[in-house]
Amino acid sequence: MTMQNIEINDDVQSLLDAVNELFPGKVDLQFVGQLQSGYVRHDQAQAVQDKDAISVQVSDLTAPNYTASHELLHILMTLRGFPQIYFAISMGDETLDQQLMMLGTELYDIVCHIVVVSEQRKHHLIDDEIEKLYLKGVQATITPESEAGDDKMTLRLLTLTDALVFYGADNKEVNQQLAADYPVSFEAAKKLYADITAKPVDSPFALRRNIVKLFKQFDAQLQDWGLPPINMQEFATITSVVSKRQLRLEVRQLFELYHSDMVDIKSKRRAYVGISHSDDQNSFVISAPTKKDDTPEYYKAIYSLTVEDLFKKLEMPYIIR
Repeated sequence: MTMQNIEINDDVQSLLDAVNELFPGKVDLQFVGQLQSGYVRHDQAQAVQDKDAISVQVSDLTAPNYTASHELLHILMTLRGFPQIYFAISMGDETLDQQLMMLGTELYDIVCHIVVVSEQRKHHLIDDEIEKLYLKGVQATITPESEAGDDKMTLRLLTLTDALVFYGADNKEVNQQLAADYPVSFEAAKKLYADITAKPVDSPFALRRNIVKLFKQFDAQLQDWGLPPINMQEFATITSVVSKRQLRLEVRQLFELYHSDMVDIKSKRRAYVGISHSDDQNSFVISAPTKKDDTPEYYKAIYSLTVEDLFKKLEMPYIIR
C-alpha cells in the first residue's frame, strides 16, 4: 500500500482539526495508491478505526480535498451526536445481509449528505469542476434506463436521490440530463428528495425523522414498481432521540417488542425488535429468551423497566433531544 504525500487545503485541514478536537484518540488522513478514475463517488474513501485511532483512507486521488472532507464531515456528525445506523439482526443469509446493510447505509447516508454537502458548499469544497466529476460518478454507477426494464431500478433510485441532495433541485442543466437518461427513476427520486428536504435537518431528532421517512418512502416506491421492499424499519436499528422525560417512562410506553423472523447476530437466537410507537422504527434488538425463561414474566419485566435502564442494560447509545 503506497502512501501519497498530498497537500490538503486549509478548509480540509480545519475540518481535520475539528474532528481531532472531539475525538479522544488520533484521526489522520491517508492517501493510498495512485488511482485517478476521473470521477468522484462516495466509495472513494473509508474511515478505518483501530482502537483509539481513525485513519481516513482516500483511495482515489481525482479530487482529494473533496473526498477527504466528505468523509471527515461524516465522522464529525457522529462525534457531534447525530443518530447512527446499526445492524443487529440477520436474515440467515450472509449475502442478503450484506446487500441489505449496504442499501440501509446508503439511505442513511443520503439524509446525512443534506448536512455534509451544505457544509462542503459553505467551505467552497464543491465547485463547477467537482460538480462535473460528480455527474461522471453517477454515470459510472448507473446505466441509462432501457425500454425493456431491468433489475437496476433500486440502485438508480438510490443514486439519483443522492445526486439531488448533492446538486439541489434547481440545477437545471444537470436535472435535464438526469431526466433524459433516467426518466422513471429520476421522477421517483424527485419525490423522495422533496420529502426529506421538506423540513431542515438541523438537529439529531430531525435527522432521525428524515431517515425513517426515507426508509418508508423508498419501500413505497419499490412496491409501486412491483419490487420487493427492503424493510429497513425492521432490519436497521437507528439511535433513539429521546427527551429526559421519556427516559423515565416505562419501556411499554415508548416501544413495542416485535417478535421477528430474523436472528440476533450476537446470540444467534430469534430476535425481538424494539419498535418505536412514534415512528415504527427498530430502536433496539434483544434476543428471544432461552426456553426456561420464556414466560410472560420475562416480557413484563422488560416492559416495566424505565427506558433509561433498558438502554443501559443493552449498552445501547441514545441521544437526548
